[in-house]
Amino acid sequence: MNILQYVEQSFGSVFRQINIIATDCEYSGIVSKKGKVTFVKIKTTHKERNTLHNRVKNYILNEGDDIPILRDLGIFTAENKIVKAMYDKFKQVNRFVEMIDDALKSFHKSEITILDFGCGKSYLTFVVYYYLTMIKGLKANIIGYDIKQDVVENCNKLAQKYDYNGIKFFNNDVTVDSLYQGKVDVLITLHACDIATDYALAYAIRNKVPLVFSVPCCQHEVNKQIKYGGEYDLLLRDGLLKERFCALLTDSIRAEILRDFGYKVDVLEFVDFSHSPKNIMLRCKLSTPREPAQNEKLKNLMQKYQFHQSLYDLMYK
Repeated sequence: MNILQYVEQSFGSVFRQINIIATDCEYSGIVSKKGKVTFVKIKTTHKERNTLHNRVKNYILNEGDDIPILRDLGIFTAENKIVKAMYDKFKQVNRFVEMIDDALKSFHKSEITILDFGCGKSYLTFVVYYYLTMIKGLKANIIGYDIKQDVVENCNKLAQKYDYNGIKFFNNDVTVDSLYQGKVDVLITLHACDIATDYALAYAIRNKVPLVFSVPCCQHEVNKQIKYGGEYDLLLRDGLLKERFCALLTDSIRAEILRDFGYKVDVLEFVDFSHSPKNIMLRCKLSTPREPAQNEKLKNLMQKYQFHQSLYDLMYK
């Protein structure tokens, strides 16, 4: 039995609806509960149908591009093809590069300096360097900080392996050590643990860094301190809810302080929640730098629930 015979025998018994696509039109056939067969001709040209069914997402980084770090990550094969199981990761990497690309639309310099706080293995940092130098044609200087010596050594080895001469990594504790004092165009802090994010944001504010991309992580500080104090007590009774509430509260305070000091802040979903619950990004652009008076709303909130928050302490005390 060929496919046409199978469809003919099955239509009305196994299947109650069928779509037939020809070169210049499409038919839709439906069998009602009473057995009545109705065919409707849908006018669809060949060109229109290809547009509808064969749309291809245009990425900044594309399959086939020679991007060494994507091969090392296992996102690309040796032939620079996307590994099917890593397609979501490929989209995430492109999502971050798209955010950088969008933010730099008004950037008109030929050289750019980026600080990466809590850089970790720096996969995205290497991808950003590739994008800036190979696609945008900029001279990029990227400085990465991490508290783990072995991680820093490995990142510097990778930079040498790829001939990425504009990337340097340093073993620093950003909460106590002296950091880069030159002009910085972009600050990135992706999953810097707990209060390391606050020190990164405080650095950005004090040095008037124009663009900040922050994906906070491990917001334990408030969770360890907060006490019952009012209308939000319901959210503090169960451990899981308390943890998530304190994480959101922490990032809300950070966004409020950044706005106080003249940043326009967008709170975005960086990674789909199904991939990671730590998926909030603060995308910040300096608009009008200012030195505000102490934020009384935040002060009263922290007094009421008996906690302190590091970015608030760094900027207001």
